[in-house]
Amino acid sequence: MHYNPLGPTGMNVSRLSMGASALGSVFHPVDESEAIAAVHTALDGGINYFDVAPAYGGTRSETVLGKALRGIPRDRYYLSTKVGKYTGPEAYGNDTLDYSRARIRASLDESAARLGTDYFDILHIHDIEYQNRTHTEWALSEGYEAVQELKREGRIGNVSFGIYPMDLWQRILSTIPIDAALVHNHYCLNDTRLLELLPLARAKGIGIINGSPFASSLLTDSGPAAWHPATAKDRAIFRAAAEFCRRQGTNISTLALQFSANHPEIPTTLFSTSNPQTVLRNVQCLDQPPDMQLLAEVRKILQPVLDKQWDY
Repeated sequence: MHYNPLGPTGMNVSRLSMGASALGSVFHPVDESEAIAAVHTALDGGINYFDVAPAYGGTRSETVLGKALRGIPRDRYYLSTKVGKYTGPEAYGNDTLDYSRARIRASLDESAARLGTDYFDILHIHDIEYQNRTHTEWALSEGYEAVQELKREGRIGNVSFGIYPMDLWQRILSTIPIDAALVHNHYCLNDTRLLELLPLARAKGIGIINGSPFASSLLTDSGPAAWHPATAKDRAIFRAAAEFCRRQGTNISTLALQFSANHPEIPTTLFSTSNPQTVLRNVQCLDQPPDMQLLAEVRKILQPVLDKQWDY
């Protein structure tokens, strides 16, 4: 495993990092013991950065990750969580957004209890574009100031956002002092718009975390969950790309990860799974560069959906 500095954060992160959304059955039901084993496999494979959120699985992801990390020395891993977005266990898409100072402080306390820690290396302000951006300005004012207070108090090390829209990223990176940025679904086989942000991030000294190399499961053999906004026509295009990879003797997720995790200006790429074997395969596939001819053919198949804006 290779390690890279994450901007000014002081963190030297593994090239591949692990998101814990899958641990909370966000994509499909999971066995808790298997999910815990997946985290331990990641640690054994050299992964040293884990990201989670209270919204994932209605706090289940934080709970399972906390169990997995119990007894693991805190200096073996970096940990981040999120604030501002909260989801009930069976309420995907029916989120509560609250960027008040009181809720953010309480949220951090709750996450710390579930995860068994008193310190987070990064705190991301979560999904401020949701609900038609009715809470965006609240998040950028009171929410941001509350998180900065937590940094000054030493409860967190770095301030970040975890959002999707490119125009909001341009605004935040240009005008708001942050340490890191969790950009998801923008550097994968079907969307490379993250490249537009790299010069600005470099100029501002902001550490980039590349999330969702599998495009929220669009770039997998199993395909995305029912909640994904891709249309039936869109899904058929991704299935065609996956079928093409299988005919070449590989799978699309391997190609997707090799592509996403091999950009020299992206310190870490964050994937999520609850399967130990998938973790092992992901770590091992980094040793091989992507097949450039296969990559070109797959991108050609995906042409109708390249850089498409999803309504998450």
